[in-house]
Amino acid sequence: MELNRRTVMAGAAAAGLAATTLGTGSAEAATGGHAGRKPVKELFGTLADGTKVYRWSLANGGTRLKVLSYGGIVQTLEIPDRHGRHANVVAGFDNLADYVAKSPYFGALIGRYGNRIGKGRFTLDGTAYQLSVNDGVNSLHGGAKGFDKHVWHVEPFTRGSDVGLHLHYTSGDGEMGYPGTLRTKVTYTLDRHGDWRIDYEATTDKATVVNLTSHVYWNLTGEGSGTIEDHELSIAASRYTPTDSGLIPTGELAEVAGTPFDFRHAKPIGRDIRAGHEQQVQAKGYDHNWVLDKGITAKPEHIATLRDPRSGRTLKIASDQPGLQFYSGNFLDGTLTGTGGRTYRQGDALCLETQHFPDSPNHANFPSTVLRPGQTYRTTTVHTFGR
Repeated sequence: MELNRRTVMAGAAAAGLAATTLGTGSAEAATGGHAGRKPVKELFGTLADGTKVYRWSLANGGTRLKVLSYGGIVQTLEIPDRHGRHANVVAGFDNLADYVAKSPYFGALIGRYGNRIGKGRFTLDGTAYQLSVNDGVNSLHGGAKGFDKHVWHVEPFTRGSDVGLHLHYTSGDGEMGYPGTLRTKVTYTLDRHGDWRIDYEATTDKATVVNLTSHVYWNLTGEGSGTIEDHELSIAASRYTPTDSGLIPTGELAEVAGTPFDFRHAKPIGRDIRAGHEQQVQAKGYDHNWVLDKGITAKPEHIATLRDPRSGRTLKIASDQPGLQFYSGNFLDGTLTGTGGRTYRQGDALCLETQHFPDSPNHANFPSTVLRPGQTYRTTTVHTFGR
């Protein structure tokens, strides 16, 4: 989700941030892909206030991952193709300044609330709250300075054959208008098979709403390689949530049958993307929440498969969440240059964000996102890579 939607540049300017990028190091070579080897840390850059931002490199089971302490951003993720050749398959920048000034949430951790809340308002236990609005009149991805624009405390770990990072951030009561002090822990794990698991946890001292997710932009052919319209996608969902012109859900749970939103059987993303459906016209493509058939589950279950016929790479996603936001990179416009030196145009990457539904606090028929003192928010998403 993204620039236009998405006044990221304004949010960064409001935060008063600027950055200086440092050269890359040899951390990737140091990790070597050995199972269970501790992640390697290197300085990536410095924010205007002097805060240092670090990059962590880890590898396991054929997957190589680079993560920034700024926003918990996945800067690169490399996996092999059918011939065993590795490529970075996520969009991002090679410098901190671009992440601060103009990133459309590339690879970031999103909070307190992933996706949109209409007019930035909701009422909880009789109290009305006004949130930071940063997408027209709406609040997007936690407001002007969401979790993606903070530096997280990172702790590396090895556990048996697993390797990973614990990321911690505490959001104060009233930050971006949200009630309660929210203590958040997100764990990135690479296992011996190369699967990437994300575990989210949060607690609060006051009733609040929470909806955490990851905003990775995928292109399985390789970052900067061109369109994702030939990627084949399946989503285990019979319904989706239509939106108004501001991309806020109307409250309807509409059937996908007979519409371009039917991905119950795998099909190329480009097959119906220009079908002229009213919902696609206002979103400039796909930018909607799919209502997963499985609902909320006790453990992650398979919900979507993405396959690139050119490289043979596949991505399977499992989650315990009730929704999946599929965004087809509609607002990439050629003004951003990625890690490989190529510009990103419309449809050059896509997002698959596991989540509760957008604007849930304002729709009683949507699954609740309320978290209360004494409760622990927990959710897990697993990415399995194949070829």
